[in-house]
Amino acid sequence: MPSKEDTTPNVKQQIISAAIQLFAENGYYKTTTTSIANAVGVSQPYLFHFFKKKEDLYLTVLDQAKQRVIQTFKDVNSPPSKLKESMGNTFNYLLDQHRNEILLAMTTHTIAEPVIREAVRNSFDEVHESLRQKFKQAGFPNPRQEANYFLGEGLLIALAETINLPKLLPKYR
Repeated sequence: MPSKEDTTPNVKQQIISAAIQLFAENGYYKTTTTSIANAVGVSQPYLFHFFKKKEDLYLTVLDQAKQRVIQTFKDVNSPPSKLKESMGNTFNYLLDQHRNEILLAMTTHTIAEPVIREAVRNSFDEVHESLRQKFKQAGFPNPRQEANYFLGEGLLIALAETINLPKLLPKYR
């Protein structure tokens, strides 16, 4: 087992990375903490040192994805006339570089656990608000509607990518 003093933050991130991969491949219900621990090469009790239960680990994964999405879109610097295109390219970048994490976050609304549902609702609300603010700052006349469309298209892309139905993908993907 790794030495806690030297590797605790690294092991914790390895656990999160393995969880992202396994949750994306197998779903929340079929992924076990044992399978995540095995993927990292640690014991299940060591995993529980960081996350008291699978739900806590999943919520951490969801929060990491939400923070990545919000920050990445905040960093988009584009004139208003090119903002939607730049934001679309940014979403494509997120899918290319953090595919499992982003698809997991975009499809996590299918999990029925109340605590996860609440976290998903709050996460989508935060992402929507950050998008709305981005469109508002760019001077769009109806920033809420723009954020709705953008988020809706992201959900459609996630669905198309998840079930491998390319005809649902926008032409630029």
